[in-house]
Amino acid sequence: MESIDKFDLAILQELQADGRLTNAELAQRVGLSAAPCWRRVRALEEAGFIKGYHAEIDRHKIGLGVLAFVRVDTERVTHEATRRLEDAIRKLPDVIACHYISGTGTFELQVVAQDLDSFSTFARQHLMNLPNVKDLHTSFSLGEVKASSALPLGHLGGSARTRAS
Repeated sequence: MESIDKFDLAILQELQADGRLTNAELAQRVGLSAAPCWRRVRALEEAGFIKGYHAEIDRHKIGLGVLAFVRVDTERVTHEATRRLEDAIRKLPDVIACHYISGTGTFELQVVAQDLDSFSTFARQHLMNLPNVKDLHTSFSLGEVKASSALPLGHLGGSARTRAS
């Protein structure tokens, strides 16, 4: 991993908490002047530490009340069959996350839907027809205890090294 210093770490923490901060607000919060802060943010973006900026939308407010976790078992685990399945999954906007997993199953999907009927229709029309799918196992969220896209950064604090600004 590329090294980051305490200012980079502070920038990452602040931007995770509020990606809409102006450069002046961010600079003030991390203890830098505006120009060096802006250069550091650009450097963090170019190095791939910051992948983008997004609005966090409440799925319930937009009518997506169902969150399903779908484990996908495949027929074959070959490079080509897996690539075709991955490509097909990427094209489904209702699938908001997909992970290649260990243990039982090949993929774990997170799928949103308006209600159980619309999830059922989606599963029958799309998930069951994905290439190389042998079986689906679905669990439904009964309530969210924690949902965050913020990553823990505490492990970077002790190893942060000084980098020229």
